[in-house]
Amino acid sequence: MSDDDAEVSDTRRLPTLDKRPGDDDGPRESGAPEVVANPGDGHHPGRYWSARRVPAAVVALVLLGATGLLLYDVAAVRAGRHAMAWRSRLGHQLATRHLDNPWILGAAAAATVIGIWLIVLAVTPGLRERLPMRRTAPGFRAGLDRSAAALVLRDRAMEVSGVQSVRLKVTRRKARTLAFAHFRDLDEVRDDLRTALGDGLEQLGLVRGLHLIVNVRRPKKR
Repeated sequence: MSDDDAEVSDTRRLPTLDKRPGDDDGPRESGAPEVVANPGDGHHPGRYWSARRVPAAVVALVLLGATGLLLYDVAAVRAGRHAMAWRSRLGHQLATRHLDNPWILGAAAAATVIGIWLIVLAVTPGLRERLPMRRTAPGFRAGLDRSAAALVLRDRAMEVSGVQSVRLKVTRRKARTLAFAHFRDLDEVRDDLRTALGDGLEQLGLVRGLHLIVNVRRPKKR
């Protein structure tokens, strides 16, 4: 499973959001578009920022060890002792090797890649699995994991008549649904799924609405 995707294919029923009154009242409109947008509330406070504890700890430990070792060797030389063998070899290699040497180019490329990686970690929020939810009280902020959102929507889809199993994949911007219907007309099942999942997305209370994509197929014959 990729970082952007949270997929649920289990067909067991789990607790979900309560339906609103009138969900099953009256005929549903047919011929709805394949992609339905849940607009949210128009306010975008942004994603959650990761603390990046592991990369920060690794960088801090590496810099601390290298700096401490270098300072110790410099202090030892100032005290009249010989420099460590590794620093003497390193100084000799830097003085004798040309800039187009493969080892010099490889070390420079590695340092560049590590630097770019650290910059990306510093300027991006991370926590891609957490979807921001609308604020319901001042000073309170909530988020919903994609896997939990997929479970809730999958359970709503399983309540639609004719649906045998459902596969749901929730990303940052889309909710893809693949349902298998063993009876009823596929267009009717698709319309009911759009209605049920659209209501489910609205009740999730997400800040940024997800695009709902619904596909309905017949199960494969065994």
